[in-house]
Amino acid sequence: MPELPEVETVRRGLQPVLEGARIVSVEMRRPNLRYPFPERFVERLEGRTVTALGRRAKYLTAHIEDGPVLICHLGMSGSFRIETDGDPDTPGVFHHERSKASAHDHVVFNLTTPKGDPARIVFNDPRRFGFMLFAEGLAEDHPMLAGLGVEPTGNALDGKLLADLFRDKKTPLKAALLDQRLIAGLGNIYVSEALWRAGLSPLRAAGTIAVRGKKAAEASEKLAVAIRSVIADAIAAGGSSLRDYVHTDGSLGYFQHSFSVYDREGVACPTPGCAGHIERVVQSGRSTFYCSSCQR
Repeated sequence: MPELPEVETVRRGLQPVLEGARIVSVEMRRPNLRYPFPERFVERLEGRTVTALGRRAKYLTAHIEDGPVLICHLGMSGSFRIETDGDPDTPGVFHHERSKASAHDHVVFNLTTPKGDPARIVFNDPRRFGFMLFAEGLAEDHPMLAGLGVEPTGNALDGKLLADLFRDKKTPLKAALLDQRLIAGLGNIYVSEALWRAGLSPLRAAGTIAVRGKKAAEASEKLAVAIRSVIADAIAAGGSSLRDYVHTDGSLGYFQHSFSVYDREGVACPTPGCAGHIERVVQSGRSTFYCSSCQR
């Protein structure tokens, strides 16, 4: 499933075309994805302008003029592509083939862009785990978003905040980082990478970085910096190209070439001076990759 950097990359790819665009018409080609489409889905979007395109955790939010906020989730295999008149193919170089079957093109937004040009944004989802819902008031009040924790992309996420969130928690550190009620948008890949950068074991109790003392304070601050940096680096690189994820222009991201531990079981640890190797363990049904020699 795409993680926060992938969703942010999609948002940035869609923004120049979608933000400020008028939705001329909407083609809804099936009644549901993971969930049924909202009532009057087409009617409430057609003829309106998209005033802003945002992201909350792994959700895209399109604010509609005098209308609802459209909340979109990519699910396992969902992707958007942009098509313009005179260029029916998705722009960009395809490094990995993705679904182009029209049977998987479930929603088509026909637009007039801010520049006055016609364009189409197509949502394709072979597995149909994605969804589109309406928030009638503030997006953050919608049940999908209301319980989400702090975003991991800004300076609000610091060592003190992590310590406050994890204090007295006996759950493994990795599990606490994946708890969307605490930190919104972190996923399996980038948690493994951040923990390696911070030199912290995914198996240690989360509360151990929240106890009193200089050592714990340094660990929590180091982890906060690692989280922010790994997310920023992944966004700058365009995300990772695992499974079905593609950019809006059809190309794949390249952060996977920079993975230090994720999916690198048996490889020598890249930490300078470390003689260990990357190990794989399963936590709550998910693979965790780390070095037991330098991550404590």
